[in-house]
Amino acid sequence: MAEHPQYRLKIDVFNVDSMPMSRLAEYMAELAVLLGERERVHFLRLDPGSAVLVTSIEPVAFPKVDERVSLVGDGNGPKDAMQAFKNIDNMLAKDGAVAVLIAPGESTVIQFPGRTRPKPVRYGPFREIGTLDGRIIRIGGRDETIPVWLKDGDVEYHCNVRGEEVARRLAPYYLNGVVRLHGSGKWLREENGSWTLQQFDISNFEVLDDSPLTEVVGKLRAIEGGEWHESDEALSDLLGLRRDDRERH
Repeated sequence: MAEHPQYRLKIDVFNVDSMPMSRLAEYMAELAVLLGERERVHFLRLDPGSAVLVTSIEPVAFPKVDERVSLVGDGNGPKDAMQAFKNIDNMLAKDGAVAVLIAPGESTVIQFPGRTRPKPVRYGPFREIGTLDGRIIRIGGRDETIPVWLKDGDVEYHCNVRGEEVARRLAPYYLNGVVRLHGSGKWLREENGSWTLQQFDISNFEVLDDSPLTEVVGKLRAIEGGEWHESDEALSDLLGLRRDDRERH
């Protein structure tokens, strides 16, 4: 082992002449996070052949760096080191490359699959009966299929209702109150695991009570024969009911 132990990141598609300086800087920055002990880890050189980023580790820091790298290789490294591993691998995939991290003694301690990793898969679309809650922010059109836009917080759903009967009943709730739309949705599972609604066909709807919880509790306490007026935890009870309702859906 050299006086200053060295780790080498070997990237197969680049060489000294083809590695862009800006890309080299990005790889160096992520490698520094992965290795840790930044004040005692130094960039030494870029070796010829396949691009090889050579780093020099001060001996006093080597045990900690060695342990950290071993944990990353096993998939159990610290959060920041594992994120750096993912960032390097994402860059390699974009560059059409693979890489290995070589420890002192010439053993490969981390393999970066890069371009060889399995490609994310999109699934669907799937058709499913369901509901959407929100406020109507647009309704109307001249075609047989009438567009209805629904907003729930920061999310917008672009829906359709066929025929005029349901559309006429929905119209009074344009920018007025909260509704629950019933219908059939077409969903797509994206590569990152999230779900995207491609289409929602409305068959019916109901109007939801969007009164403040304190006002709802007051109404419940005013009902004769009820037990809500006896409870000091009415608000908590109601929140529990609403939470249970969401979980069932």
